[in-house]
Amino acid sequence: MNDFFSTEGKIISATAPGRMDVMGGISDYSGSLLLQMPIKQTTTVSIQKRADGAFHFRTQISKKKTADFTIHVSAIKDRPLTAGGKIIKSVIGGDWAVYVLGCFLVLAKEKKVDLTGANVIIKSDVPWGKGVSSSAALEVATMNALNQLYKLSLEKEELAVLAQMAENRVAGAPCGLMDQLSSHLGKKNKLLPLICQPHQVDKPISIPRGIHFSGIDSGVRHAVSGASYSDVRIAAFMSYTIIALNEGASVEGLDEARTSGKWNKLPYKGFLANIPVSVFEKKYISLLPEEISGKDFLAQYKSSIDTVTQIDEDKIYKPRVCGSHPVYENARVNEFKDLLKGFKKQDDRQRALKQMGSLMLQSHESYSLVGLGNEFTDKIIELVEDAGPDSGVFGARVSGGGNGGTVCVLSYGKEGKEAVKEIYLKYTQIKKQKLYFFICVYLRYISFTASFPGVVTGRLL
Repeated sequence: MNDFFSTEGKIISATAPGRMDVMGGISDYSGSLLLQMPIKQTTTVSIQKRADGAFHFRTQISKKKTADFTIHVSAIKDRPLTAGGKIIKSVIGGDWAVYVLGCFLVLAKEKKVDLTGANVIIKSDVPWGKGVSSSAALEVATMNALNQLYKLSLEKEELAVLAQMAENRVAGAPCGLMDQLSSHLGKKNKLLPLICQPHQVDKPISIPRGIHFSGIDSGVRHAVSGASYSDVRIAAFMSYTIIALNEGASVEGLDEARTSGKWNKLPYKGFLANIPVSVFEKKYISLLPEEISGKDFLAQYKSSIDTVTQIDEDKIYKPRVCGSHPVYENARVNEFKDLLKGFKKQDDRQRALKQMGSLMLQSHESYSLVGLGNEFTDKIIELVEDAGPDSGVFGARVSGGGNGGTVCVLSYGKEGKEAVKEIYLKYTQIKKQKLYFFICVYLRYISFTASFPGVVTGRLL
């Protein structure tokens, strides 16, 4: 790799971790409380400026294999972010380079950074498509390196927001802000409480001694840019429109909020998760259609305040289940948080663990109801339930966007940790392939200037 960089010019490197979605997941864009935790696997991005307008990226695929991507600034400079993303993705290798180059484009637009080209090396052991936020780790590491390279002094939440903008508007993936905030601000052995309204970060919660969160890779890749995730998100925002109009909001008011990004004057400040369960059940759930076509929704209700998705007139959406999910999920996550924070004072800790496990299982079931379930993640859940509390394993749920990816498992004590490993080994025998086992331990965020960066390699159990 030493022949990749010029012998002249500073090299800035930064590292960020993947994350485990313990509770909350897809409810981030609906304003739910989320509980997130970084994982041990990390991504490192090393950047050196060029003066000739060329961007040359290299990613480490294995110890002996790399992939390169090259584009000139003239092909993308001064174009709208979405258009720039399409150009990048049309070039071989652009499907992964777009997340990095997207950060450059966002900073050019938002911070007036002058793009003169760059050499970039990416090394990661955060696996792609496993529901542990590989794209966010890549964006956050890139943004941290660029923050130093261009001396921008970005605020903590601001850096995550800009990284999300790269994913939403350049890469074209409609993720919420959960992933970028978690990768950037996560702490060792703590759960990070987030409320994306738009980006409230609360004090990290220490995980009581004996409680462990692990991740079992289902072997099924998922993509946040996939149609099902987008459809669920669109349907949730459809539900919000119906509720807001029922509360006296106007279509013109919703359109104005969409354009301005200012939701504070909307009913429930624009977020489904702000609706109490009792109110939702009494006033709203009966208003939401079980199914509706995009064409019929637009004809009847006209608008959505979501800026990163577009309603497809030809598709059938499910507003009732997709609108219900964040309301109930927010209640589940808050109860889970209270049980965790009060765990040390519990007289009956076994009961508290069973309650937390039950909340995780309910969350997983709700993913299936909205259409983000998968037979292989369900199989892991089945193995967890078969093991049960007597073995120290209390619950589990799919992590992140669903439709495959990773299952987060709650266990207690040494016996529980060993039982989770046994579940992982049983599942690998069923799937008959190498799978990741994620440990929620985080080697703190690293940033440094170096002559040439070291290699970060992948690791399987």
